[in-house]
Amino acid sequence: MKPFYVRELSVYPVGRRRIFLLAVAVLASLVANFETTIATILPLLMSDLGMSLTVYGQIAALSVLVGGLSAGFGGILSDRWGRVTILVPTLTITAACNFLLATVDTVAELFWVRCLMLFIEGAGITITASLVRDFSPRMGRAQAFAFWTWGPVGASFLASFIAGFTLPLFGNAWQSQAIIMGIVSLTMCAFIIWKIAEPSAALRAEVLMAEEEVRAAEHARHGRLRTLFRHRHLWVHVWGNTCWQVLYWTFAIFGQTLLTGGFGMDAAGANRVVALGIVLNAVAVVVVGRVSDRIQLRKPFTAVGTVLTVAALAYFIALIGPGVPAAHVTLVYSLLYLFMGVAYVPWMANFSENAEDVDPRLQGSALGLWGMVVRVMIVVLLVVSPMVVEAGGWQSWLTVALAGQVLFLLSMVAFKGPWRREGKETTTMTV
Repeated sequence: MKPFYVRELSVYPVGRRRIFLLAVAVLASLVANFETTIATILPLLMSDLGMSLTVYGQIAALSVLVGGLSAGFGGILSDRWGRVTILVPTLTITAACNFLLATVDTVAELFWVRCLMLFIEGAGITITASLVRDFSPRMGRAQAFAFWTWGPVGASFLASFIAGFTLPLFGNAWQSQAIIMGIVSLTMCAFIIWKIAEPSAALRAEVLMAEEEVRAAEHARHGRLRTLFRHRHLWVHVWGNTCWQVLYWTFAIFGQTLLTGGFGMDAAGANRVVALGIVLNAVAVVVVGRVSDRIQLRKPFTAVGTVLTVAALAYFIALIGPGVPAAHVTLVYSLLYLFMGVAYVPWMANFSENAEDVDPRLQGSALGLWGMVVRVMIVVLLVVSPMVVEAGGWQSWLTVALAGQVLFLLSMVAFKGPWRREGKETTTMTV
């Protein structure tokens, strides 16, 4: 018997109905990222608990590792039990954990609460990616994943926006932000529970090119996970993109710290630079995703975006040091975010389609495997990067990230999919 909040669709939605359900899935992605955001209160939290950055890095590494394990299992369970069955409890419980976070007054308590939150959150984020795939035929897959990436980007922006206006109202008490995040998250969860739906297992087993090709299968069995492990190109996808993500997560976790430490910028200026980069990234993923869908090509965009990222990053590394004009730093840093957006969304569509070609019933498992490996990388990043920076400065660590971009570029040789359009036929693009 399905839980009360599960609504399965026996007929694939089209038109405005499909767009609406896709938007609900994107909102779920935003909630899953927002309710675990801690960067906005980290300086206050560290001061209140007497916690060093090194200690926080260790706490973050262990909690992210726990979340990585959850991401892998969450994807597998969502393929078997359904997306919404797992997603709604993960979102709601994690949101409620923010009230528990507000009661923390020791480093040990922070560790256990963060592990609990990241364990629940890991499965939720994986499942939102699976839902986006379920509601996006291939003609609109890249643009759909572009909106999905607005989840982490939008969560960061929303948390910073709320903190900027409400922290002064509560005497800069970090606990206020935990309570506000809990209230906002639960409110959005209520809307998601009210409106969310998912395709049945039979519909999820279909490979749809466009809405016009919608058809429902009468029977569908669960795919076998070991099927994924037999295909080398899927492993190369996961390995290559994990190397690419070293740079992204370096900016996501340490962006402001890098700008203040590497260029001597003040905290407010660093936040403005990061905010501009986030906005450009959000625009880039949608524009590139739409063009990629229109011409049904993925790999050329990923390759061009990565080459541009490599060039810009090499220049950025050479710039690091005092005395560089803030406008110059802002331009290069923003371009890095822009180029990463060009590369990322077409890759996500390519990975999803390559996994779909192996077995469309295992989308959640494939995305869960990727999410788990990426989180293991984040754990290593949190432990290793501070030591590398301490020994050789930000140039040394960003050189490691540069190598990751090059390895990702080389890994594209194994990806499936065309490099150019065949013939002169036109395609109809849908989101």
